[in-house]
Amino acid sequence: MKKILLGMISAVSISLTACNKPAENTQELSSTKNLAQIELKIGDQKGNMRAQLEASQLLEGIDYKISWYEFPAAAPVAEALNATAIDIGYLGDAPFIFANANGGHTRAIAVNRYDPYAVALLVPKDSPIKSIQDIKGKTVTANKGSIGQLVTLRAVERAGLKASDVHFKFLPPADGKLAVANGNVDVWAVWDPYTAYAEIIDGFRIIENGRGLYSGFTFLAATEQALNHQQKRAAIQDFIYRLEESQQWVNKNYQSFGKELAKITGIPEEPATLAFKRKNATWTSITDDVITTSQETADFYHLHQLLNQKIDVSGLFDREFKTKQVGN
Repeated sequence: MKKILLGMISAVSISLTACNKPAENTQELSSTKNLAQIELKIGDQKGNMRAQLEASQLLEGIDYKISWYEFPAAAPVAEALNATAIDIGYLGDAPFIFANANGGHTRAIAVNRYDPYAVALLVPKDSPIKSIQDIKGKTVTANKGSIGQLVTLRAVERAGLKASDVHFKFLPPADGKLAVANGNVDVWAVWDPYTAYAEIIDGFRIIENGRGLYSGFTFLAATEQALNHQQKRAAIQDFIYRLEESQQWVNKNYQSFGKELAKITGIPEEPATLAFKRKNATWTSITDDVITTSQETADFYHLHQLLNQKIDVSGLFDREFKTKQVGN
């Protein structure tokens, strides 16, 4: 299974070896001595983590090796984690819970809190659909168990409609966009940078955004195998500190960062810049509110029969990893 998944991983694994120049402003990083033989296999989505770490130069001076694996969405990240094809990965709270409730064995170790505006429902500019009330009887494309499906269900509920009033066609983001553009599906439920690209390049319209519907939580999750390896734990803690600091750098330098993201991902500079400008994200450690909100998400999925049974999410978190920023 692991070989199959490794073969399916998109893009190229990029190894980063230690440099002589230390990263700036990382005095508080945990000790990473004697980690030269440690390799962290990291699953990213559309260059999010890698791009900001490279642009902020916060990968300089690491004592361990990083191999990057790029994925188009959270579902294949979860699959790779469950197969231990990667050690840590970046995925939304809803797909993380969905994957673990269906046989996964990973733990969330840090949370990225951001403005959920761009987790949205989009339609082509000439679509007759103007608002969420217009999607009754329509077809929505999203990844199953994704934040796109979560926002769709909650938007429908808030509008006074029933979940059965919409039909889902489960497709990965690129295929979903094509299906909507071709008129085979009515609405695309997706997130940035896909949302920004569709708005700016394709002229798609947002008919509902994620504010008030979605937590805005994305997790850094790790396999039990990696968490049980003490040297890898030390490398992961170091990575979290660097990731947190790189996010702060991006928030202050989103304009120049857009150019770096465009080079790494192939996304044009304007949508790449917009995606990070409006995200306004902060990395924090796992706190009580994260677990409470995650439990609400799990209960919501069970209510809508996306999970076969109720689950207690409290065991899905490892709270020993730290960030400099205290959770909200």
